[in-house]
Amino acid sequence: MFQYSARPDLLKDRVILVTGAGRGIGAAAAQAFAAHGATVLLLGKTEANLSRVYDAIEAAGHPQPAVIPFNLETALAHQYDELAAMIESEFGKLDGLLHNASIVGPRTPLEQLSGDNFMRVMQVNVNATFMLTSTLLPLLKLSSDASVVFTSSSVGRKGRAYWGAYAVSKFATEGLMQVLADEVDGVAPVRANSINPGATRTDMRAQAYPGENPMNNPLPEAILPVYLYLLGPDSNGVNGQAFDAQ
Repeated sequence: MFQYSARPDLLKDRVILVTGAGRGIGAAAAQAFAAHGATVLLLGKTEANLSRVYDAIEAAGHPQPAVIPFNLETALAHQYDELAAMIESEFGKLDGLLHNASIVGPRTPLEQLSGDNFMRVMQVNVNATFMLTSTLLPLLKLSSDASVVFTSSSVGRKGRAYWGAYAVSKFATEGLMQVLADEVDGVAPVRANSINPGATRTDMRAQAYPGENPMNNPLPEAILPVYLYLLGPDSNGVNGQAFDAQ
């Protein structure tokens, strides 16, 4: 595990947007960010899931979060602009952006992977990630210390058979992170890095590995030190790096 101990007020006064915040790693990260003082913007497609996370943060007495229902698979360009305008008017800036939302798609040989399935995975994992990043970058630049964190995978660093569109999308995610990191380096108060969460006890992992015993994998809460590190001030100056949560 990544070794880091976050002080209680690490993220005080920070505004952090988390995609896929309704469950799994996104929900756990959002609650941890709130517990360390951040105002968390919970973005996801299922409002009921987001509301559960909202209620948990509220019940714990942490800063009031915001629920943002948003479908990354179908969102149009003007909806990203509207999202940015809303965040600017309500919060004035953005200090952190965690790109957590992803879909696996079919695990099948490339020869048997339909174009529709390939495009769908790329739409959620790459195109939407790019659109959010480019649209929200002006708000991140208004922060004195902003961090963008991309979610990668071991198969986005070395391709493996049958991982199809997902692996390709994660290679693209690493590329997007590296290009952004190089562009903001020394120019803007923004840094960009990626995290490979590793095997974690989530619904998405169970979908990808139906024969695996999920109890052998850590809960999402156990892998959060690197997330807290990268979204807090202690990682100021760390840019363009690929991290492993485990």
